Amino acid sequence: MAEFVRQPRKKYCQFCKDGVEYIDYKDVNLLRKYMTDRGKIKPRRVTGTCTQHQHDLAQAVKRAREMALVPYLVSVVSNRGDRRSRG
Repeated sequence: MAEFVRQPRKKYCQFCKDGVEYIDYKDVNLLRKYMTDRGKIKPRRVTGTCTQHQHDLAQAVKRAREMALVPYLVSVVSNRGDRRSRG
Protein backbone atom coordinates (compact mmCIF):
# COMPACT_ATOMS: atom_id res chain seq x y z
CA MET A 1 0.00 0.00 0.00
CA ALA A 2 2.44 2.64 1.17
CA GLU A 3 5.17 2.33 -1.43
CA PHE A 4 6.46 5.87 -1.01
CA VAL A 5 8.27 6.34 2.29
CA ARG A 6 9.52 9.83 2.99
CA GLN A 7 13.15 10.01 4.08
CA PRO A 8 13.78 12.31 7.04
CA ARG A 9 15.82 15.37 6.20
CA LYS A 10 19.44 15.33 7.39
CA LYS A 11 20.07 17.90 10.08
CA TYR A 12 23.28 19.87 9.96
CA CYS A 13 25.09 21.38 12.92
CA GLN A 14 24.36 25.10 12.90
CA PHE A 15 27.53 25.81 14.89
CA CYS A 16 29.76 24.01 12.37
CA LYS A 17 28.03 25.80 9.52
CA ASP A 18 28.61 29.22 11.10
CA GLY A 19 32.16 28.37 12.21
CA VAL A 20 31.48 28.90 15.92
CA GLU A 21 34.48 28.02 18.08
CA TYR A 22 33.09 28.91 21.52
CA ILE A 23 29.51 28.80 22.81
CA ASP A 24 29.10 31.63 25.29
CA TYR A 25 27.07 30.86 28.40
CA LYS A 26 26.03 34.53 28.62
CA ASP A 27 24.17 34.38 25.29
CA VAL A 28 20.81 33.45 26.79
CA ASN A 29 18.82 33.86 23.56
CA LEU A 30 21.00 31.29 21.80
CA LEU A 31 20.80 28.85 24.71
CA ARG A 32 17.00 29.10 24.91
CA LYS A 33 16.72 27.88 21.31
CA TYR A 34 18.32 24.62 22.42
CA MET A 35 16.18 24.21 25.55
CA THR A 36 12.59 23.05 25.98
CA ASP A 37 9.90 25.27 27.44
CA ARG A 38 10.43 23.48 30.76
CA GLY A 39 14.16 24.24 30.84
CA LYS A 40 15.59 20.90 29.72
CA ILE A 41 18.36 20.63 27.12
CA LYS A 42 17.08 19.33 23.78
CA PRO A 43 18.79 16.16 22.50
CA ARG A 44 21.07 15.96 19.46
CA ARG A 45 18.51 14.08 17.40
CA VAL A 46 16.15 17.05 17.72
CA THR A 47 18.58 19.95 17.32
CA GLY A 48 20.93 18.38 14.77
CA THR A 49 24.12 19.52 16.49
CA CYS A 50 27.30 17.48 16.24
CA THR A 51 28.71 15.64 19.24
CA GLN A 52 31.34 18.22 20.14
CA HIS A 53 29.00 21.19 19.91
CA GLN A 54 26.26 19.37 21.85
CA HIS A 55 28.78 18.82 24.66
CA ASP A 56 29.83 22.50 24.55
CA LEU A 57 26.18 23.55 24.49
CA ALA A 58 25.35 21.42 27.52
CA GLN A 59 28.31 22.88 29.41
CA ALA A 60 27.18 26.43 28.52
CA VAL A 61 23.61 25.73 29.66
CA LYS A 62 24.87 24.27 32.93
CA ARG A 63 27.09 27.30 33.52
CA ALA A 64 24.22 29.66 32.73
CA ARG A 65 22.01 27.79 35.19
CA GLU A 66 24.66 28.11 37.88
CA MET A 67 24.92 31.86 37.26
CA ALA A 68 21.08 32.12 37.35
CA LEU A 69 20.85 33.36 33.75
CA VAL A 70 18.45 30.53 32.83
CA PRO A 71 16.28 28.59 35.29
CA TYR A 72 16.93 25.01 36.35
CA LEU A 73 13.27 24.21 35.80
CA VAL A 74 10.11 26.10 34.95
CA SER A 75 7.03 25.46 37.04
CA VAL A 76 4.16 23.91 35.13
CA VAL A 77 0.73 25.51 35.32
CA SER A 78 -2.09 23.04 34.80
CA ASN A 79 -5.61 23.80 33.60
CA ARG A 80 -7.02 20.65 35.19
CA GLY A 81 -8.01 22.27 38.47
CA ASP A 82 -8.08 20.77 41.91
CA ARG A 83 -8.59 17.02 41.96
CA ARG A 84 -10.24 17.00 45.39
CA SER A 85 -13.21 19.07 44.27
CA ARG A 86 -14.63 16.32 42.04
CA GLY A 87 -17.78 14.62 42.94
